[in-house]
Amino acid sequence: MFRLPNPLEGVTDAELCSEEFAQKQDEKDALSRFRHEFIIPTKGDLRNKKYGPYRKQEVEFGNDAIEDDNDEESIYLCGNSLGLQPRRTREYVARYLDTWASKGVFGHFKSLEGGHPPWLHLDEALKDQTSKIVGALPSEVVVMETLTANLHLLMSSFYRPTLERYRIIIEGKAFPSDHYAVESQLVHHNIPTSALITIEPSSSSSPYLSTEHILSVISQHAASTALVLLPGIQFYSGQLLDIELITRHCRSLDIIVGWDLAHAVGNVPLKLHDWNVDFAAWCNYKYMNSGPGVIGGLFVHDRHGGVETADDPLASQSGNPTNGSDGKLVYRPRLSGWWGSDKSSRFDMENKFVPIPGASGFQLSNPSALDMTSVQASLDIFAMTDMNALRQRSLRLTAYLEARLLRYGNGTPPYKIITPVNPRERGAQLSLLLNPGLLDHVLTYIEERGVVVDERKPDVLRVAPAPLYNSFWDIHRFIVVFQEACRRAVAETNDKADSA
Repeated sequence: MFRLPNPLEGVTDAELCSEEFAQKQDEKDALSRFRHEFIIPTKGDLRNKKYGPYRKQEVEFGNDAIEDDNDEESIYLCGNSLGLQPRRTREYVARYLDTWASKGVFGHFKSLEGGHPPWLHLDEALKDQTSKIVGALPSEVVVMETLTANLHLLMSSFYRPTLERYRIIIEGKAFPSDHYAVESQLVHHNIPTSALITIEPSSSSSPYLSTEHILSVISQHAASTALVLLPGIQFYSGQLLDIELITRHCRSLDIIVGWDLAHAVGNVPLKLHDWNVDFAAWCNYKYMNSGPGVIGGLFVHDRHGGVETADDPLASQSGNPTNGSDGKLVYRPRLSGWWGSDKSSRFDMENKFVPIPGASGFQLSNPSALDMTSVQASLDIFAMTDMNALRQRSLRLTAYLEARLLRYGNGTPPYKIITPVNPRERGAQLSLLLNPGLLDHVLTYIEERGVVVDERKPDVLRVAPAPLYNSFWDIHRFIVVFQEACRRAVAETNDKADSA
């Protein structure tokens, strides 16, 4: 349970909305130093129509009125879609390229002074810090594949439909990729897509899903449900679900529960092991800042990762299990690949799959060393702090963003916040529902002025101050530009209505 530090207590509206207040908050926050670990694009960078960073003498913008701020840092509040590049990523990737250039295939096996681990062991090197971010044992996590591929691999293992229990429950506004994946799993098993149960909001006017409502839908269909797959944070509304309570409820009903943590990993503290989550998957390019489309990750609870021999039920749960003379290996069924097989015999080419205990046994192909190098650059920044400290900073930033959004001069804001008011039910993201017809006007205005946020048609903006690199000053500058954009958009639409 987190207590929300209230930086706004006793602060007047005039003080709250001032530049000085935002700057002072940044100055006294020790975690502000992490901003310097990232490359913040300048406004000129974003406006530049040519490849590469902005260089004043080379740029043609076509809007002289706003060219004078090209050297200013942009206002990047889109970490929920793509995190910014850590400064060390270029250095780490250069080391990888140098190793490849100078060692070729030996880069897989040779330990080099001043370099990264051999590529053969990079997946192991990332386990410790990854496990801390998701609240797991190192044996329960692995960096591999991409988000939807991992969900398919996990469902191939955990979705075991029977005549009695065959349904899958998801939330009604699940990210389309999740919906496609689940529906295709049903088709793969020759089960009608009507077996897909969606949890819809109780009210058509709000995307909010109360925990009670989620639990009631699961209970209603428990007798025929084989799998529940939900998002840790709902991508559209930014709502943080009660992962611990929902997982406990599913387990009490003997239902497998998995989590899509794309918007939760690196954003909020997680305790996947302690919460007894069956499985989870995530990407590493949002709050994890490892690059577009980069390799993802998955979690499999240790109770599902054991490898035993049939004649010895107490056989190795870890290490390098092998077949006994008459024993047959017993482990959770999965789609298998050679990188998930016992590392010591991986290159023997004997066609005997001996799964690595834990999540690593779910690996398929040789993972991209380039991708894992990029993930390592970000993980090394996370290692300098912890998720609890980042969460406290995130709560402060988001509370400030909310307070500023609720203050709209003398008028009524032409938007409303659809993310839950309770800080414990949200991460870093606030989703804003604009009045109809304003979105395109607002986006054009703010993007011209170096603001980067995310849109969801027809009327939603998603604004996400990432605690590793965003600042109170970013939020102040965003509010100034965004609210002016709203005023202009309202005036323009009113003028058009009057002239119609």
